[in-house]
Amino acid sequence: MKIRLAFALAPILALLSPLLTAGPVATPPPNVVIIYADDLGYGDLGCFGAEDIATPHLDRLAVDGIKFTDFYSAAHVCSPSRAALLTGRIPQRMGIGGVFFPESFTGMPTDELTLAELLHNQGYATAAVGKWHLGHHHRYLPLQRGFDEYFGIPYSNDMESTVYLEGNDVVDFAPDQRFTTRTYTERAVDFIRRHPDGPFFLYLAHNMPHVPIYASPEFEGTSQRGLYGDVIQELDWSVGQIRAALEAQGLLENTLIVFSSDNGPWHVMRDHGGSAAHLREGKQFTFDGGMRVPTVAMWPAGIKAGQVYEAVAVMTDWMITIAALTGAELPTDRAYDGENLQPVFAGTGPRADNTFLFYDGMTLSGYREGDWKLKLPYAGFPGARWKHQVAPHPLLLVNLRDDPGEQHNLADAMPEKVAAMRTAMEAAHAAKGPFPPPLVLRSNADESHFDHLEETYGERFWEF
Repeated sequence: MKIRLAFALAPILALLSPLLTAGPVATPPPNVVIIYADDLGYGDLGCFGAEDIATPHLDRLAVDGIKFTDFYSAAHVCSPSRAALLTGRIPQRMGIGGVFFPESFTGMPTDELTLAELLHNQGYATAAVGKWHLGHHHRYLPLQRGFDEYFGIPYSNDMESTVYLEGNDVVDFAPDQRFTTRTYTERAVDFIRRHPDGPFFLYLAHNMPHVPIYASPEFEGTSQRGLYGDVIQELDWSVGQIRAALEAQGLLENTLIVFSSDNGPWHVMRDHGGSAAHLREGKQFTFDGGMRVPTVAMWPAGIKAGQVYEAVAVMTDWMITIAALTGAELPTDRAYDGENLQPVFAGTGPRADNTFLFYDGMTLSGYREGDWKLKLPYAGFPGARWKHQVAPHPLLLVNLRDDPGEQHNLADAMPEKVAAMRTAMEAAHAAKGPFPPPLVLRSNADESHFDHLEETYGERFWEF
């Protein structure tokens, strides 16, 4: 009887033996949701000190995950910072020193590997919703860059021919921007609901709060900072909707949610621009107000909750980190510019590097090492309707921990520190290797015919 029972159990034991001898079941790779705001200021979220804008959903992300106090975008304007986010490489390696326009014939080079392509090769479903701004000709659009789906405005919402694209096709030539944030959110939630088993990568890139700013009627007048605050509160609502959709699908535990901004606030837009809080300047400048951005991340299965990370982290880190989390292998034929944030997530150690190079377009502008920042001399800017006036300055040395507003220049008092910082900066810059020529972003129209009319008849054509 015992022999017969042993024979009867043998097939069952054979099936169970791998489970009995194996270790713990590996956690599947996480879903990834990156939510990217446009021109959001460091001082525009409650968890970063705003008292006149309510952002409970983002504040909760920070509590349930990690808040980065010293997180840098790769650029002070949008196209280059987006290129860095999606490739893990500084935009200067791609020749992207400024923003693309509807008249641009260039875009992010097609030989760059995007995060979407990397994850698509790992079996992820991929979707981009919102602002693209990395080239609008067919070969540069999201469907040709690793995304299965795309819906959104292909560049900034203040540019000519603001349209909605569905895939590669225009589906609305006159979108009502009062509902853009809501429309993007509904599209993103729908994508989550259609992929209950994962894994997926959702890139939700809001056009707001880039000007012109709009909030849906439900949010108009709800904040203490006018329309701008209303816009931010609707973005916060959107984050809440994404979280709720993940929770409803049972996906929240193993989803990495990242929220950040492409650069700092556009101060020249006054009450339609944001706040950099205690940081100096904003968008279009390499002071910290232009490039240090509010960033939070949550992943219940992989990020120790309640952390505040106060050392340097940068936008190019996401490609490196997500590749490591998903087991994806990065190509070895190119250099990357980020670090793996897994030790930071786990609370077991700092980011491997605590330095950062600042670039103004394609030109080296400064260097951060620990708490210290060296900023090269700046010729100033006289002011224009698209960029406010800033006075020139000499070489600056500041301690950002003591002086985050970059107001007290210690260069003359600490020449040895300046020399050491300059040597380290030049070595770090040289290690990047040569950059390609800058891409042609736009060319001016030939208006010599109008000049002829003015010279010949003394008046411009439109004055006839």
